Amino acid sequence: MRRAALLILLTGLLASGQELRWENGYDQPLDFDCPAGQSISYIKSQHDNRREDRMWEFGCKKTFDTARDCFLTPYVNDFDQAFTYECPPHHIITGMASYHGNRQEDRRWQFYCCRGKGYCTSGCQWTTYVNYFDEAFHWTVPNQSYLVGAESYHANRQEDRRWKYKYCAKKQC
Repeated sequence: MRRAALLILLTGLLASGQELRWENGYDQPLDFDCPAGQSISYIKSQHDNRREDRMWEFGCKKTFDTARDCFLTPYVNDFDQAFTYECPPHHIITGMASYHGNRQEDRRWQFYCCRGKGYCTSGCQWTTYVNYFDEAFHWTVPNQSYLVGAESYHANRQEDRRWKYKYCAKKQC
């Protein structure tokens, strides 16, 4: 009996701990930026058909050895519009911000871009789409690579977006 109670308690704690990792709630703003010296290492997202929105989770990894030069982009899309965004040359994405419009059931997006002194990006490539409409996804930036761009389109029929990501290697320059 004690083991069953302990198992139930631990399961509940683990489940509630996972919920705390989401950076936003459904229909709520998102504003995530990795700590200084880091960039995004993975992106996880879960869609809800009733709310027609996504919650987002991000991981970070060590990226910059020196002080970083950073900025937040203006919004890169209007509601219901496709976009392709790449940080300026040799910049890496360290975070993302967005807000949800209930009337459009879509989000407008901004990106945090940073550059470390003495580093350049090279050998860049785009992923294929990492998700289908209305499905959860978890995409990890490949080892020794860094996120530099995102592409997405919105479908009104599904009230969701599909995503591609661009990543590059980093070298001294």
